[in-house]
Amino acid sequence: MAEELPPREAMEFDVVIVGGGPAGLSAAIRLKQLSPDMAVCLVEKGGEIGAHILSGAVIEPRALNELIPDWKEKGAPLDTPAREDRFLFLTETRSFKLPTPPQMHNHGNYIVSLGNVVRWLGQQAEELGVEIYPGFAAAELLEEDGRIVGIATGDMGIGKDGEPTANFQRGMELRARYTLFAEGCRGSLSKQLMKRFNLRDGKDPQTYAIGIKELWEIPAANHKPGLIEHSLGWPLDRATYGGSFLYHFGENLISFGFVIGLDYSNPWLSPFDEMQRFKTHPDVRKHFEGGRRISYGARALNEGGLQSIPKLSFPGGLLIGDAAGFLNVPKIKGTHTSMKSGMLAAEAVAEALAGDHPAEVTGYLDRLQASWVWEELSKVRNVRPAFAKFGMWGGLAYSALDTYLLRGKAPWTFHHPHADNETLVEADKAPRIAYPKPDGVLTFDKLSSVFISNTNHEENQPVHLRLADPAKAVDVNWNHFRGPEARFCPAGVYEFVDVEEGAPKLQINAQNCVHCKTCDIKDPTQNINWVPPEGGGGPNYPGGM
Repeated sequence: MAEELPPREAMEFDVVIVGGGPAGLSAAIRLKQLSPDMAVCLVEKGGEIGAHILSGAVIEPRALNELIPDWKEKGAPLDTPAREDRFLFLTETRSFKLPTPPQMHNHGNYIVSLGNVVRWLGQQAEELGVEIYPGFAAAELLEEDGRIVGIATGDMGIGKDGEPTANFQRGMELRARYTLFAEGCRGSLSKQLMKRFNLRDGKDPQTYAIGIKELWEIPAANHKPGLIEHSLGWPLDRATYGGSFLYHFGENLISFGFVIGLDYSNPWLSPFDEMQRFKTHPDVRKHFEGGRRISYGARALNEGGLQSIPKLSFPGGLLIGDAAGFLNVPKIKGTHTSMKSGMLAAEAVAEALAGDHPAEVTGYLDRLQASWVWEELSKVRNVRPAFAKFGMWGGLAYSALDTYLLRGKAPWTFHHPHADNETLVEADKAPRIAYPKPDGVLTFDKLSSVFISNTNHEENQPVHLRLADPAKAVDVNWNHFRGPEARFCPAGVYEFVDVEEGAPKLQINAQNCVHCKTCDIKDPTQNINWVPPEGGGGPNYPGGM
């Protein structure tokens, strides 16, 4: 088919940015602050800026203070100051209040809808002259003479059979002197770049988590604006890393989420069902009494920290934000570090454009290593691997030692020894987990959850979840692990049918996909490859998310 397609039209820019999240928008704003005449283009696969932004979120305003010092006067939607921190350990029936670790003290921070924050950042970028194209998925790297020279957006109107339909529109080439990749966690083009330019050589494997989130509206009498509650313990066993966040903010809203490290070993575990079960705890369910669930979503998170950050530059571009992995895991925040990485990348690119336009931008890593981002991530580099190394109690004990005695300056660094897809044990060697049925009031099933994520894909398009070897779905995943993708996917995308007839087959319900990327990460043989669907497809999170 490719030979029959017309050539793509091309547009030329100084800089193209892939991804309209905090990192990409911060880079765009900083570029225009430094050089108002620079031609800067930003593409976003969501139907609008903020449509695919899913986060808790408590934001530390440090980077925003540096980027737009008068953000309050400009109306940035940081409206709920953090007021109270709680840190709980849960058993099945009780909760115990623990001292809040210093990294989790939130005085001076704000509980926000991150979607609304990036919408506001998008407005600031457009006012400075950044060209923003939402609804266009960056689907292809453009490379010439060993250098990335931009990206191509995906073709629209390709049918399931791979042939153009009556609605066919050719993608665009967006060409640039430099391209910044701000795709977020497990970006599809970022993954290609890491392989193409060996950016992960000498680095620890990235380790991930899945964060599953619900937005609730509750009675005003139960609402405590500024309350921040985190927990660990039940319902997870002591070998599985994870915990919860729960934030009261806005107009009678609760942002609630459950996070599970994707290095878990039991193939019967379902992160979605663990999250639903968690809400039934007597000290958790009280937050939701009399309320109603109004939105749902899920997203993978980078948790590898400093050890897992890849090489950040390559000929023609840079990785920024969570495309690289700047999340501070114990702090449970990454917006401020992602924003700062975008700002520092912009400064390095502006310097390169003002000079002799080297193939590979220098100075970005130096700026990062001299910044508070590197200092912050260095101090907490051992916390997440300590939990993997020592289990929950050992991880807590080490974290206390590292925080209070060593103050993040241990003369050693723990490493992540394996990728998350390598950790599952065979199904017959793991205890099965029985999950309670949802009640439709407090707990729910996957399909009703996907419905309120406003997920929508053009049905007549190629499946964007590609199997490198379709036979492995049964030969490996079913025969050895009893189809873990049906459980680790939080959206009911993967379904094994004809099981009772003794002829299991994998059915992929791609229209349900909420773009969390968990399947791309956790599949045991890395057989599933997530590629961008047609632009504008996927979830559409409302302002409250």
